[in-house]
Amino acid sequence: MRAVEFVVQEWNAWAPGTDSHKAWQEWLGHQIFDQSVKSVSPTLVSKQLLRRLSPLGRAVFKATENFSDSDRSKPIVFSSAHGEVNKSLEMLKNMHKADEVSPTAFSLSVHNAIAGLFSIANNNHQEITVLASGQDGIAPAFLEALGLLQEHHKEVLMILYDEPLSDFYPSLPFALNAPAICALVLKVSLTGNGTPLRFCRSVATREDGEHALQIFAFLKFLVSDDKALELGNHRHSWEWRKI
Repeated sequence: MRAVEFVVQEWNAWAPGTDSHKAWQEWLGHQIFDQSVKSVSPTLVSKQLLRRLSPLGRAVFKATENFSDSDRSKPIVFSSAHGEVNKSLEMLKNMHKADEVSPTAFSLSVHNAIAGLFSIANNNHQEITVLASGQDGIAPAFLEALGLLQEHHKEVLMILYDEPLSDFYPSLPFALNAPAICALVLKVSLTGNGTPLRFCRSVATREDGEHALQIFAFLKFLVSDDKALELGNHRHSWEWRKI
């Protein structure tokens, strides 16, 4: 793959106690979160919809609040390692106890559930892609977004999100568990104002964990003075470089 240049025009991220550029810059020094904050209530969401949102869904909606209505109606690439797997686990536990599972609960537990609710709330009829990248981390989301930009779209919204897994799931040796709920939103384009980046394959052999961990690595890259970021696993490695 040849190097591709693009621009991060805007970005925002939400994690417990950390929800602004200034807060993320302060986070860089200690990299801990306020674990007493279990959820957040987005202000641009109806009460009816808010009741249907999981803590992870609320984080996604909250992280996009600083973006305009038109931005939230652009083509979007959603990317998450696990999606609503914790909600799915709760349903499986209920089934094990012979409790009934409602169709609504099931529909809100699938991997594209948050994307579906987001498109309804924002009346978005554009292309929406929902990725479950597994071991490949955040790079597939960039590949998808850059592909959309190179086809015909001027701007694309990227939403990367994950949450800590239930203790039911082993996190080691897989390096897949997030330290906190987090949703990162990026508005990207091929040209324009913002942070210009170059994205390409790397020959390095790396093991940087999965999507949930790589979100925080990319956030550190955004708010720090670092000029380059390399992330990968045993199969592929990638480089983002500020230009």
